[in-house]
Amino acid sequence: MRFRLTDDQRALRTGVRGLLERRFGREALRAAVATPGRLDRTLWRALGEAGFFALRLPEADGGVGLGLPEAVLAFEEAGRALLPGPLVATHLAAGGVPGAARGETVVAAVDGELVEWLDAADVVRGDASGAVPLRSVDPLTPLHRVPAPGPPDPVAVLLTAAEQLGTAGRVCELAVQHARTRKQFGRPIGAFQAVQHLCADLLVRAETARAAVYAAAVTADPADIAAARLLADEAAVRGARDCLQVHGGMGFTWEADVHLHLKRAWVRARRAGGRRERGAARRRAGGLSRRRRPGPPHPGSRGPRCSGSWPAGVTER
Repeated sequence: MRFRLTDDQRALRTGVRGLLERRFGREALRAAVATPGRLDRTLWRALGEAGFFALRLPEADGGVGLGLPEAVLAFEEAGRALLPGPLVATHLAAGGVPGAARGETVVAAVDGELVEWLDAADVVRGDASGAVPLRSVDPLTPLHRVPAPGPPDPVAVLLTAAEQLGTAGRVCELAVQHARTRKQFGRPIGAFQAVQHLCADLLVRAETARAAVYAAAVTADPADIAAARLLADEAAVRGARDCLQVHGGMGFTWEADVHLHLKRAWVRARRAGGRRERGAARRRAGGLSRRRRPGPPHPGSRGPRCSGSWPAGVTER
């Protein structure tokens, strides 16, 4: 079985990256952080016009007519750019909810015990009755918790893994760039073995997750999807933490973007199908009390604490 990208797939990835760089660059990212909970409808329609949500919709139904591997490439780029909004839910609703494919309708969905962007959505798929608003650790992902968790959708699990893969790749790039340019004791910090090992671990985890995610996109096997999700969650969360370590104190500041990647990775890991979500479900089923793990960021804080790789990520208001 061949997993090497075709020329068309590489062109698709390049095109999506270029679109996001033009429509959601760093200035737009920071503007979104400054206005949490507000979804940019103009950007949403632009994604619809580009075919982002209709990638897997048959051409006869007005879609692009591509497959799951191509959708994974697009969502990897969305994760790399920290693109906000209920992307997975709207993509899955294309063809089933009028206007979703064109970006005219924003669709949210019950994903495990959480619903992202509930207040901004035009349509909600699943039972969101009794949803309780949460204070999200990620300023770009407003959250609600529902009393009756919904079952995981295998495609949603895989597309989340693709987003996590995008984060893992991006934080690896940021760490290497900083290690090359930041100097201490008269030479780049990348010359020091401890930093080299951090960057090498970042790359190994990202590429291992990439192989698993791409393979799962080809096979669509539930076991492959579950394995890909676990590896991608770990690559994103641990990668963002190691990127913070490479940046040192600078990485903890609000002005740096590294902590935004870590916070988004934490929140994605709580979606259905992830290790964090399954662990919470087992604790609820067994009647175990939830213990606060050491090191999660305080919900009201503006920067992460780096100890404790799997915080809850959300608290009730």
